[in-house]
This record gives sequence, structure tokens and C-alpha cells, in this order.
Amino acid sequence: MANLISVERASLALGTNQVLDDVSLGVNGGARIGVVGRNGGGKSTLMRVLAGLQAIDSGRVTRAGDAKLGMLAQTDDLDPSATVRQAVLGDLPEHVWAGDARVRDVMTGLLGGVEAQAVGGLEAVVGPMSGGERRRLALARLLVAGPDVLLLDEPTNHLDVEGVAWLAEHLVTHRARPDNALVAITHDRWFLDAVATMTWEVTGGGVHDYEGGYAAYVLAKAERERMAAVTAERRDNLLRKELAWLRRGAPARTSKPKFRIDAANSLIADEPPARDDVELLRFASTRLGKDVVDLLDASVELGGRTLLDRITWRLAPGERVGIVGVNGSGKSTLLRAIAGEVPLSSGKRKVGATVQLAYLSQEVRELDRYAAWRVIEAVEDVRKYIRLGKKEISASQLAQRLGFTGGRQQTRVSDLSGGERRRLQLTRLLMSEPNVLLLDEPTNDLDIETLTSLEDVLDGWAGTLLVVSHDRYLLERICDRQVALMGDGRVSDLPGGVEQYLELRHAQEATAAETGRAAVAAASGGSVGTSASASAGPSPAELRDARKEMARVEKQLARLAEREERLHSAMVEAATDHAKVLELNGQLREVVDEREALEMQWLAAADVVG
Repeated sequence: MANLISVERASLALGTNQVLDDVSLGVNGGARIGVVGRNGGGKSTLMRVLAGLQAIDSGRVTRAGDAKLGMLAQTDDLDPSATVRQAVLGDLPEHVWAGDARVRDVMTGLLGGVEAQAVGGLEAVVGPMSGGERRRLALARLLVAGPDVLLLDEPTNHLDVEGVAWLAEHLVTHRARPDNALVAITHDRWFLDAVATMTWEVTGGGVHDYEGGYAAYVLAKAERERMAAVTAERRDNLLRKELAWLRRGAPARTSKPKFRIDAANSLIADEPPARDDVELLRFASTRLGKDVVDLLDASVELGGRTLLDRITWRLAPGERVGIVGVNGSGKSTLLRAIAGEVPLSSGKRKVGATVQLAYLSQEVRELDRYAAWRVIEAVEDVRKYIRLGKKEISASQLAQRLGFTGGRQQTRVSDLSGGERRRLQLTRLLMSEPNVLLLDEPTNDLDIETLTSLEDVLDGWAGTLLVVSHDRYLLERICDRQVALMGDGRVSDLPGGVEQYLELRHAQEATAAETGRAAVAAASGGSVGTSASASAGPSPAELRDARKEMARVEKQLARLAEREERLHSAMVEAATDHAKVLELNGQLREVVDEREALEMQWLAAADVVG
């Protein structure tokens, strides 16, 4: 197999951080390489070095002269004035791309298909689109171009479960040639297992290579550490629990590694189950009683759309449920309805007397008021000690388990990244000792090491857990049951898990396509027919209106945030004037009420966009 990219003894320092330290590696034809590592560890920098976008301090990087490279960065360079057609297809004639099975697959998988484009989607302007939509366009453009070496930095961001499954299949089936290669940075462990034939771990300035995907990476890393005679303490870390779960999982998880698995299995022979379901259920029942949260014949309408239609759902103590669904189907709305944060249009919400509920939202705006605080202060503001399982741990210990180690606990909240803000808010929620935990996309912006730490924490947490996530691995790892929202306002049970959901979606799409063809045929006699697309999702006009609504609300929220900050400052200055403080507090309550109303409008529009 041809060597497409070769890196020899490369070193690179950015400021005081030695990102690459005497690294040698190669990208061969036919390889599909997954890149993992902690946030800030150098993964994106390594990708830019491979692409020739980042110079190195020493060493050499060579590329095959006739090999074309294409890279998906975390930010796109799309022309805001271009149409979708121009951005994705360029000057490619319609008869050319429509007759190419590979390009049609991209159009279907990322842009809704040729039929969906018939309603004018290809002529939509890029500028007003959301960040997630622009990223899909950038990915589609790159896949249509079909470079020999495909470099992808977090390609599954903004993709739902169905989109991730499609991308994995496309990369495996349409790029299975010995003259091309794929390198993808990803924190999606299911995607890594489905696609990668090799895994690179970027850590401490080095790059360690492992054969196979995530399952192989975990097993091989444990084997490497055992062979290096690491201490018993080191072996008794999160890898052992992860390995124990992998061994109990589907056979496919352990069939990929090409090395001997016996040694790795002996390492975890005495490892206890990831969680004792019976004990956790007993403890959860003790804390919760028999009643948790019930939705009885409940409906929710937002923005003129019925997102939940007369559903009845009784949550049980200790139940652990993963929620998947079509974009815009109301997954976040369902969580907010259970949390009591969105009013029901009809029906009833019943809450148990002992319920202590905590809700992790996607936006994590709850941390805005702690911007000037340090991480440990924001955590200890909730509580200094909690009981997790059978152990009492401090706020600092829990923060450390979720990635805030050493001096990072002294970082100001305003300086945290998006993933760190999510981790911090989750830490704060766990410190409040809830017995019902609702998590909306908790894995966004989290690296694999942090994800395994989060799963470890949740393994010892007794209570009712509901998780909305596109991370298939996480859902299978921490949830005992999956349900789906298919866009019809109902909650459907999935005994077969995510795989069953994908089968239902394929059947739904096939039915919609057949209905669309029938509608076109009925309209061909000269009358103006309905849209060729009969999908369950919102129409392009509804998407445009929803995006405009989100932009309008965001501007108003920004102005309110400034006003709220001024009121807080004024209250500090008038601390000794009680009458003034009461007056300012009244104004602040009005601002908070207005903000909450605007946030509900934003979330309603966001549910349409998906």
C-alpha cells in the first residue's frame, strides 16, 4: 500500500506547550485512522500538520505528490452569499452529480435527498444558516469532492444518531479503496469502532498507535500497561471497568482486535459489574418511594406544532432511559415537560413527594451568574460533601473525577470552554444530590477520557436517569432502556435499542418517499401539487422562520444579559441602602421573568431546527 503522508521525527511547541515531541507516523493507502485524546492535547494541531496547514519546528512531513488532500476543520470557510448548490456541488452539472451514486448518497445522507431538494433547498443561501447546518454543508462539500486523503476534525458534531450511522456506512462503503485514506478526530466511540482500522492516541507530545477501533484501543492499552508492569493502583482505574463492560457487551465489540485477548481478560477477571442494578434500584426506591414523575395524557404545543400528543409515561424508581429521535421531534421538549419547565397544553404532570430533580440543559446558561467565580467555588456553592454510592466525597474530589484536576479548579468560570462549562454544571447538579437526573446531550464537547469518567460517576449514582443523546455508545453503556420520538408526537419503546430505531427510520423514509412519488404523479396532470418531500420533519419555510426567530431572541437575550449584569453591579454598590436594593431586586426579577419567557421561545424554535 502506498504511503500517502509520512511524518518523521516531528516536533512542535506552541507557546510553552510541547504539542509534538519527536513524533514519527504514516498514513498508508486504505487506512482508516481514528484520533483520540484529551481536549487541548494536540489532536487538531496534528491534523493541521498532516494537511500542511501548520509548520513544524523540526523533522519532516512528506506527502505523495499526486494525492489530493481535503480537510474538515472545526470552523468552515463557506461563502455566506453562496447557495447550497454552489457551496456543495460547485460547477458540477446536475446530470453528472445526479447520476453518481456516491454523490447521491451524500445528498441523501446530509441534505435530505434529491426529492427534498426539489422544494428549493439547493437554492437556499448559506448566510442565515445555523452553525450545525453550515457544518453539514462543509462535510457534504468535502465528501462530494472525494479527496484521496480525507482529514475530518470531529465530523459527528451536529449529527444525530441516524446521521452518525449514515456517515460511518458511507465512509466504509464508498471509500474502501487501497489508494485513499481517512484520518478522523472523534469522541464518538461507536463511530470509532464502526469506521477505524487503527486508532492514534495523542497524549503528552506523543502519538501511540493501536490496531482497530475503540474496543481494540481499550484492550490494547490495558495490555500495554500490564506488560509494562504498571502498579496495581494504575490497573485499578477506569480502564478496568470499561473493559469489564466491553467483555459483557455484544460479540462484535471484542471480535475486531487482532492481538491476544486472554491477557486483557485476566486483567479484569475479578472486576465487579459496572453497576449493581438490584442494589441501585433498592436504594433508589428507598430515596424516591414508588412515585417519580408521571405524564398523564399529556400534550405540548410549541410554535404552532404538536410535539407531544397525549402521551402517558410513568417513570419508575431507578429507571435509566435513553431517548433518541428525529431532529425537531421534541426530545428536549419531553425532558422539559418532565422537569416542569414547559407547560402542558393538555393532560397532567404528577410528581412524587420525595422527588429531587436536576436538569442539565444544552445551553448551560445557569452558569452565567457565576462568570467571575472560580470552578471550586461554583461547586462548593451547592454543597461541600455528598454521598455517591456508599462513599462520601468532597466537592473537590467529584470535580477532579469529572476532569477538573489540580489548578484547573482555580480557573474562573468565564475562562472555561464549552465542554468544561458542561462538566462544571453537571458536577454542580450531582452535588445537589438529586434522585431524578435529566441530561440533554451531556456528551457535547467532551473527550473520551472525560466521557468514561462521567459514565463511572453515573454507574454509582442511584436514581432515575433520562438521557437525550446522539452518542450511541453512551446510551448503550449507561441506559437499560431506549425510547424514540419519531416525529408523530408519540414515545415509542425500543426493545431492540438504537438498531431498532434506525430500522424504523429507514422504513419511515421509504414510506415518505413512496408517498412523495405518488403526490408528484397525482400533480403531473397540470395542477400544482404538494411538496415532493413527505418527511415527518419541518418544511424549509418552517426551518427559515425558526432560524429567524432564534436570531431575534438571541439578540434580545444578549441585551437582557447586559441589563442583568448592570443590575447586579448596582445592587453591590447599594448594598447598605436596603430600599434601593429592594427596588433593584424588583427590576431584576422582571428581567429574569422576561429572560425565561424568551428562552422558552428560543427552545421552541430550536426544537424545529433540531
